[in-house]
Amino acid sequence: MTESDVVKRLVWSALLAGFGALASVAANRAAAVVWRRLFEEEPPE
Repeated sequence: MTESDVVKRLVWSALLAGFGALASVAANRAAAVVWRRLFEEEPPE
């Protein structure tokens, strides 16, 4: 494996982690909106 392959794998891992974190935040916010509309209260912590 060349050095550029290692760098590409690291960049790929970083991209996956970043998008995973963003997806998690977006899912949490969407779930909170649905919860508030269904129960008219703040979601549990």
